[in-house]
Amino acid sequence: MKAIGSQNIIVTAALVCLTTLASAHAQQPANQPATTAIEATSLGKEAATASLTKLDQKKQLVSVRNKLIAEKGKTWANELRPVATTTSNDAEQQKPAASGDASELAKKLSNPVSSLISFPIQTNFDMRMGDGSGWRMTINVQPVIPIALNPKWNLISRTIIPIIHQANVTAPGAGQTGLGDVVQSFFLSPNKTEPFIWGIGPAILIPTATNKFLGSKQLGLGPTVVVLKQQHGWTVGMLWNHIWRVAGGSGRPRVNADFVQPFLSYSTRDGWSYTVNTESTYDWTGNHWAVPVHLTVQKIVRFGKQPIQFGGAMRCWATSPSGGPEGCGLRFIVTGIFPKK
Repeated sequence: MKAIGSQNIIVTAALVCLTTLASAHAQQPANQPATTAIEATSLGKEAATASLTKLDQKKQLVSVRNKLIAEKGKTWANELRPVATTTSNDAEQQKPAASGDASELAKKLSNPVSSLISFPIQTNFDMRMGDGSGWRMTINVQPVIPIALNPKWNLISRTIIPIIHQANVTAPGAGQTGLGDVVQSFFLSPNKTEPFIWGIGPAILIPTATNKFLGSKQLGLGPTVVVLKQQHGWTVGMLWNHIWRVAGGSGRPRVNADFVQPFLSYSTRDGWSYTVNTESTYDWTGNHWAVPVHLTVQKIVRFGKQPIQFGGAMRCWATSPSGGPEGCGLRFIVTGIFPKK
């Protein structure tokens, strides 16, 4: 009995061992495919991820390449059209500056004591003089030179040099040509514009006439004053002087005269100026007025970098002494402008 029991125990143990081995053998193939599938899935994901990463990199490279091509294309386009495009744009950009510059120059030219060097040449034609058939042409050379004394004060030199030709004025068939008397003025003016612009100084009559019919042959001296206001393109003001004889002129009418020049001017942004003024003289010795009225139009143009103002005016006489001009004449003006650099 004991032998049979021992055999049964051995057989049972053997069966358990075989069963365990069989289970292990059966489970091994099942577990291996599962592990392989998991590994394959993981590898697939990594491959897919790597594939997607490479695709994104290609897309980024293509995008960068396209941007570089576009930028290079713009650079080439600008290099291929520099003359037409740049010149046109520069011209458009310079128009406002040029307009502003012309406006400022016109404004300064309307100011007798501005800090601007100018060289006006003014030609006047007067008619119906003498017995009515006489005429006169007067070319006034009028350099204006400002001198900065210090940051607060300027000294402005204004000179009038008349060159005269006239015919049938002193007598029928008679004519005279030559230099008239020079008037030299100096204005001491503050370098400010508020509440208004002003200047004061001496006026000197210099007897430079080359013919007795073209000047007074007297040295004269007196005060001169200018006052004006400029705002919104408008200039309104008046220049005055009074000159007395201080020497010369023996046997000739004594110089004792007021000169009054009220003026109103409007300047546009593109350099046009419209002015009305009188240049009236009252002779205290002869007790008479000479009053020409001027309606003037002027325009600033440029020749290269050099600005020049051209203008013309009607010159009509409201009153004049006996034998003086009557009716209307003409005035032409050319002004060289030399702005400070």
